[in-house]
Amino acid sequence: MRVGLGLAALGRPGYINLQRDSHLTSRTVEGMQQQANKVIDALFQQSRSLSKEEKLIPWLDCARSYGLSEKFVGEFLRSNNVSPTDVYVSSKWGYTYVADWNVELGEGEPHEVKDHSLENFLKQVQETSEHIGEYVKLYQVHSATFDSGILTNTTVHEALSKCREEKGWKIGLSVSGPSQDDLIREAMQIKVSGEQRLFDSVQCTYNILEQRPHDALIEAHESGMDIIIKEGLANGRTLSNPTLKELSSTLNCQPDQLALAAILAQPFQPRVLSGSVTVDQLRSNLGSFYSIEDPESMSVAERLVSTAEGKEVLQKLMESCKMESEEYWDNRSALKWN
Repeated sequence: MRVGLGLAALGRPGYINLQRDSHLTSRTVEGMQQQANKVIDALFQQSRSLSKEEKLIPWLDCARSYGLSEKFVGEFLRSNNVSPTDVYVSSKWGYTYVADWNVELGEGEPHEVKDHSLENFLKQVQETSEHIGEYVKLYQVHSATFDSGILTNTTVHEALSKCREEKGWKIGLSVSGPSQDDLIREAMQIKVSGEQRLFDSVQCTYNILEQRPHDALIEAHESGMDIIIKEGLANGRTLSNPTLKELSSTLNCQPDQLALAAILAQPFQPRVLSGSVTVDQLRSNLGSFYSIEDPESMSVAERLVSTAEGKEVLQKLMESCKMESEEYWDNRSALKWN
């Protein structure tokens, strides 16, 4: 599926998405797992109902630091007897969840701790294997930065390459921050044994507000990398944008659908993650690329690239909403876990 479900907001009780209290009735482990099961089940149901000529494979994206996301996904898939060929699971290593299932922590205490060392990779790849190993198709470095040393650590590069060879998993990385474009270009140059490129994919923040990585994503796509977009709604911040509201009314669609469709319409041909925590949110998000109500009609993304009105809306939306990258990430850093 071109639109998948990210478990960042469903695998743990706290996250930075806006207005979580209005969507989550229980933050216990049992309550969060039940909610995750509902949304995952809805993704599978939608994949079946949307299938026309080709089979749609549901896509779930986890991380070691997304609380119990891997546990939730693994237990759902096994209890429903889902074959590894009937689901696409991606996950990440590099952060450790340390909030002990709390939403509010003491001043300065982190919810997750980054460690891109070889020792942590070997530890976390084993943990991932235990929870969802038979289902994983893609394993990603979580939030690669220049400071974390992952881009120059050849020992870790060799271990990642060995993981791909032995487990058959694709290897990717996710990036964050105002230097995403530089990180992508640097990652594209990394090779193992002097020949094969290390990273098969990149997961990047890109949306109507944060557009700086655009050119680097085109370069990565043209080089053959799989492009995955996270935080397409900017943790909910895009939904209050007046231009987005106005133009979604023009196209007679929901604001979240237009915001995600604007990403899907980009020339770097991305896959996009939904951060939904309810079935209704997921259904609406899927409407960005799929015609939920009328399978014979054009989706919002199709209209943006195929009709004169859609092309005009897309151009106005991207030009009007674009922020300076530094401001975007400063604002994101100020979001509180809730």
